[in-house]
Amino acid sequence: MSLKSYTPACKVEESARGWFLIDAQDIVLGRLASTVANMLRGKDKPTFTPHNDCGDHVVIINAEKVYLSGNKLHDKIYYRHSGYPGGLKEATAGSVLTGRFPDRVIRKAVERMIPDGPLGRKVLRKLHVYAGPDHPHAAQQPAVLDFAAKNSKNKKRG
Repeated sequence: MSLKSYTPACKVEESARGWFLIDAQDIVLGRLASTVANMLRGKDKPTFTPHNDCGDHVVIINAEKVYLSGNKLHDKIYYRHSGYPGGLKEATAGSVLTGRFPDRVIRKAVERMIPDGPLGRKVLRKLHVYAGPDHPHAAQQPAVLDFAAKNSKNKKRG
């Protein structure tokens, strides 16, 4: 009886973790978030294993300059609750981007594309989002990923 070949499961210790830098200026939010979510999980690698964290670290800069197509800047609403009766708060995407924490727009978009649970929380720790062009991860020497050049639809038109 012959054994069939199979793809071995990726072990966390054996997975090669890379660091990638993405400039989010004028990049469409949804396209960026879906690609980053796949990179964080490791789905872009041939050794992807669903129950292990074998993805890469992703550093996103210029989060405040991300592009929302259509009327999402004014119509998209983020809700949060304080935990008290009547404590429902809402904010538009435009007010969040111009507010104190503009990185939350990208962080929430990626977070909602990652599965819930302990593995999802572990994966999200590898996401590093910064509002401006500076980041403290220069020592890791992240490889610059030109996301806009991958597809013409990834970048703001006009």
